[in-house]
Amino acid sequence: MLKSLFNWKVLLNLVVAIGVFVGLVWLTFRWLEYHTNHGQEIPVPNVVNKSVHDAVKILDDTGLEYEVDSANYDPKYRPFQVLQVYPAPGSRVKDGRTVTLKVNPRTWAPIAIPNVINKYSGLAFQRLDQVGLKIGDTIYEPSIQKDALLRILYKGNAVNPGTRLPRFSVIDVVVGSGPMRNISIPNVVGLTVKEARVVIAKSMFEVGLVEHEDGGRDESDIIYYQDPAAGDVRDQGMQIDLWASKKTPAELRAKVEQLNSIYRMKVDTSLPPVRYEEVHSEPSYEAPVVPPPAPKKETPKPDVPKTETPKTQTTAEKPKTSVGNGTHAAGNNTAKPTASATTQQPAQKPKAKKVVVE
Repeated sequence: MLKSLFNWKVLLNLVVAIGVFVGLVWLTFRWLEYHTNHGQEIPVPNVVNKSVHDAVKILDDTGLEYEVDSANYDPKYRPFQVLQVYPAPGSRVKDGRTVTLKVNPRTWAPIAIPNVINKYSGLAFQRLDQVGLKIGDTIYEPSIQKDALLRILYKGNAVNPGTRLPRFSVIDVVVGSGPMRNISIPNVVGLTVKEARVVIAKSMFEVGLVEHEDGGRDESDIIYYQDPAAGDVRDQGMQIDLWASKKTPAELRAKVEQLNSIYRMKVDTSLPPVRYEEVHSEPSYEAPVVPPPAPKKETPKPDVPKTETPKTQTTAEKPKTSVGNGTHAAGNNTAKPTASATTQQPAQKPKAKKVVVE
């Protein structure tokens, strides 16, 4: 086996195979160098802060491809000014390499108007300010939706939600100021249902129930009755019910009278008017009932020994009553006790005694 391995023919085939392999590898690398321009590198020119037109011209002269991408608008830089280059300026790239340019746009990117129609004006204003829109004039318009945002105007024209506008655009808003009061109801009897809808909408009312005599929904039917009646006053946004038919109102006089008995109240003017008099009655106040006072409990007083003081008799003595011979005499002079040396006691007046002589 070793003899067969070292045979000159085998060795020759082995050398040929190795030579073919090395030749293929060399040819492959040579093809890659030629195809990729190996060793031929171009420095990226510095085009930062230049206009995009000048930057594109410089890249074309150096043989580099370019791609323009807009960044977020920055008012500190000029419109279409190159803000960034990738790969970085000064780096070496091959011929034909694509260089990306970040360019400042001409103005702010457009933004979509949020859907704030029929929303409360305070919240709507806050939402519009968040997306970058500025509120100009606030126009108040009569509407049953008080303080609601009704429309958005841009340069005098109404715009719908979702419309894209430049950032920081000035817009005007229409806000409801509340319903109007005491509006005269229009007369739509004799008009078609379609025409009546237009007239009612212009008068700032709404169409309520529409009852067709034949049960259909033909908008060409003629209105022969309405409620409330024409000429009545109502607030804005009130509903007006309609009755329609193929016939004219003159042909439906009986039906009209029947509806009048239901929806029109007749006032009897033959009776005298009722007079209302105001009666003023003075309020009566009762004295509050005071409960009787509770009986006081008497506490026994301690006995104090009395000290007798000597009395001095004055010259006048107590008169004596004498009875004799059917006559009596009463003395007028009374004896007064003398005051003691320590305390004085008030003198008591003696009571007169009646003496009956039989």
